[in-house]
Amino acid sequence: MTASHSAHQQVDFTSSNKTAGFAPGMHLPMTYETTRIGRQANEMVLIPAGEFTMGSDKRLPDEGPEHRVLLGAYWLDRYEVTNLQYKQFIDATNRKSPRHYENRTFPDGLVDHPVVYVSWYDATDYCAWVGKRLPSGAEWEKAARGDDARIYPWGNEFDITRANMPQRWKTLKQAGGTTPVGAFKEGVSPFGLYDMSGNVWEWTSSWYEAYPGNQKPTENYGQTYKTLKGGSWWNCSFYKCGVSAPAFNRSFFLRTTRNKSFGFRCAKDSEEK
Repeated sequence: MTASHSAHQQVDFTSSNKTAGFAPGMHLPMTYETTRIGRQANEMVLIPAGEFTMGSDKRLPDEGPEHRVLLGAYWLDRYEVTNLQYKQFIDATNRKSPRHYENRTFPDGLVDHPVVYVSWYDATDYCAWVGKRLPSGAEWEKAARGDDARIYPWGNEFDITRANMPQRWKTLKQAGGTTPVGAFKEGVSPFGLYDMSGNVWEWTSSWYEAYPGNQKPTENYGQTYKTLKGGSWWNCSFYKCGVSAPAFNRSFFLRTTRNKSFGFRCAKDSEEK
C-alpha cells in the first residue's frame, strides 16, 4: 500500500485546493491522494423509529402504490463505502479485488470515491466483516427522503448541482465518473446522509418484489433479483439518463452483477425502538 493510501489526516480542501479540479456543486476536487474519510468502517447516523411514505403513484409502475411503512430505529452509514475502506476488507480476507483495481489497489486519486464493480455478495460480506449489514429498501428510502415524502434528498425540486447524476455531466460536456463521497453538501438528506441520490446505485437486502396493492405485475418480481436504490452518475442504459434521481426509484439486478455504477453502504440494528 502506498503512503497516500494509508494516510489518515484531515485535509483542508477549502483553501489549498480551490483550483484542484472542483466542479459546479462540489465542495471537493474530483481526485486527491490523502483520505478525508479514513480506512475504518464508515461513521453511522441513527435513523429514528417512525412511519414514512414509501413509493410514488406518479411515475413508474414498480414504484407504486405509495404506502406508509413503519420502521424501528436503525443506523445507516453517512457515506457510501469507499475504495480505501473496501481495500482493508480484500487485504484481510484475500478476496478478489474489483476489476478496476491494479495490483489489488484502487486507481490513483480515487481513495475516497465509492468502491464499484462489487456484487451483492461482495457488499453483503463487507458489511458483515465490519459488524453491519445491508439496509432494506425501506430503510434506505426513509433515510433518503425523510418523513415528509420529499422526492429528492434535498427537497422536491430537481437540481443537477446537488448530486452526481448524468444530467450534470451532460451539462458539463464531460464523460463523467464517480465523485468523492460527500462531495455535494447541498444534496444531503434530512438525516445528514450524503450521495443518497446519484454517484452509485446502492445494493439493498430487499428482493425486487411488488409493493402491497400493486396492480401491475411483472415477471421480474420475486426472489430472483435484488433491489438497488439511489441512481448513479451513469444510468442511461436502464433509465435513459433521466429518472433515477428520486429517492423512491429502484432498480433490480442479479446478485452476481458487477458494474462501474454499483456500490453500497451499510446499516446496523439499533436497540432503540
